[in-house]
Amino acid sequence: MTRFEGEVVRLLNRFFEDNKIQAIAYRVKQSHFTSQVVDVLVDSPHREYYLAIECKSLTLSTGVKRLYFTQHFTTDKEGIHQIEKISQFIKKSGRTGLVVVELKGGRGHSNSMHVMCWEMVEQKYRSEEVGINIQDIKDMPDLRKSLEDGKWMFGCMEYNGE
Repeated sequence: MTRFEGEVVRLLNRFFEDNKIQAIAYRVKQSHFTSQVVDVLVDSPHREYYLAIECKSLTLSTGVKRLYFTQHFTTDKEGIHQIEKISQFIKKSGRTGLVVVELKGGRGHSNSMHVMCWEMVEQKYRSEEVGINIQDIKDMPDLRKSLEDGKWMFGCMEYNGE
């Protein structure tokens, strides 16, 4: 488990515990013989917390301009793009999909974790854009700040494509 994915799990579980919410976040283990669909799952009897979370990490000091669909997402040996696989999983499981993007600021700058609704990512992918602009990611809610404030404001279940 990467430090970033572990931090996502810890933040979510602390939020659930502090707010007495029946939910648990856990890292999906990857093995050599089985593929991992997403990085983090959240199980809960409450629909708004029944989640599938994909984690992506970008280092801004490298000059990256976007979260690229070809560079930062994979294609399996059958030629199926990671976005297609995750979309199928979300549809079949009934989970709400999120992408948490860690923006590493580099030496002397803090890192941030921004939350995007899966529907937005999928919509941009299907519109044949090459990726999601860094500024658009920065404009999304910050996971740490939101959960530390005791808020759950991602609103992905009401996402309308805007």
